[in-house]
Amino acid sequence: MINDQEIGWNLENSYAQLPELFFTQLKPTTVQAPKLIVFNAELAATLGFHDEMLQKEEGVALLAGNELPPNSESLAQTYAGHQFGNFTRLGDGRAILLGEQITPRGERVDIQLKGAGRTPYSRGGDGRAALGPMLREYIISEAMHALHIPTTRSLAVVTTGETILREKELASAILTRTAASHLRVGTFQYAAAWGTKEELQALADYAIERHYPEAAKSDNPYKQLLKEVIEHQASLIAKWQLIGFIHGVMNTDNMTISGETIDYGPCAFMGTYDSSTVFSSIDQMGRYKYENQPAIGGWNLARFAETLLPLLHHEGEQAVKIAQDLIATYDERFYFYWLAGMRSKLGLTNEESDDAKIVTDLLDLMQTHEADFTNTFLALTHDKWEDCKLHNSQEFKQWHDRWLKRKSRQEVSENEIKQVMKNSNPAVIPRNHRVEEALEAAVEAGDYRVMKQFMDVLSSPYDHTPDKVPYQTVPDNNTPYRTFCGT
Repeated sequence: MINDQEIGWNLENSYAQLPELFFTQLKPTTVQAPKLIVFNAELAATLGFHDEMLQKEEGVALLAGNELPPNSESLAQTYAGHQFGNFTRLGDGRAILLGEQITPRGERVDIQLKGAGRTPYSRGGDGRAALGPMLREYIISEAMHALHIPTTRSLAVVTTGETILREKELASAILTRTAASHLRVGTFQYAAAWGTKEELQALADYAIERHYPEAAKSDNPYKQLLKEVIEHQASLIAKWQLIGFIHGVMNTDNMTISGETIDYGPCAFMGTYDSSTVFSSIDQMGRYKYENQPAIGGWNLARFAETLLPLLHHEGEQAVKIAQDLIATYDERFYFYWLAGMRSKLGLTNEESDDAKIVTDLLDLMQTHEADFTNTFLALTHDKWEDCKLHNSQEFKQWHDRWLKRKSRQEVSENEIKQVMKNSNPAVIPRNHRVEEALEAAVEAGDYRVMKQFMDVLSSPYDHTPDKVPYQTVPDNNTPYRTFCGT
């Protein structure tokens, strides 16, 4: 037998000290036969866990929710959200927060079990999750981390020994998710709609203390909080655009205050470049298509700003002006991060006034010629054009000459330029057909070797090594890829 201290638990429960409006205390629902399927040893070590101990029977019981770690005050969080523009009351319908692990570096990290059973916010659901979607979140979230994009992360996936009924019977699983916190724009919307000003202020003070402690020193801490959240979201969504990531369901309950990507349901990565790309089966109007993501980010932030109005200034008109002035900066901040990132992808280490035109002209050519987003930038990085659809285009040749001349006006070596491009253009992304291949092998055949090999390759996307080449292949068929909200 091992005890919980040997595993390395170091939990605190600061969220549970908030007013009861924001959560319901309850335990995960126990499961029949928990079995550890996937485990993230690297993340476990970062969190201060002894990974070998956590993988033993006693540890797996904790990851399944059959036992609680020491000091846990397990709870489900409440929040609201604009879902495809429609405001509704929500909450953790299948997730239980165990507490906050204090890491060896002194960081505070939420430990949450996703698929842990019914809560008061399940809205008729069973509170469980299918194995496939939990493995999918594991793959994508860890790939995003390796791509240097702020994200929640995945510690483990445990099967329950039970099945759940969707369109058919499916194996049930629980994902252990970690996050800087699970505070969402929707958490603030819930406070603004159903709480008091004092409860809203308690939440805002908590967010400041947890994520932006320097804001507490400013003349108007809540104005500084809004400014920080705008900055972090502008940076995050620019990173999504630069990598061709499409979140798929940018509801306000899926936007964190910390600036991490959260909730990997109908998400996917762009192959052929098309700014109107939508992968989600439920987004029939294209609200969350690739080209809309920056604007939706601004829309969501405006909803966040609205919740803070009572705290921004005691006079309503002045509060609105403060909020409007800050929200007006979002487009500029997003554009700053996006253009800086695009310059790096093209090896441009200084700034010229025509740089945005060079970028947009390339994207237009990629869309016209149906070129692959990731592979086009790889071809530019390595000067390998054999399989690039742009190569024989006269318009592209003219663009290429402009780009070469632009690069020549820099006081850096070609080797330095190449390194900047390698560091900005991944050699591999979790291509949709590869994700499906890994999930099919795991879920249908119980074979996790495909997923493990895939994850090994995805763990170092900016290492341009031969093992990445097979994962750069684009499928021949043109069947539209569709994703679904994980249940």
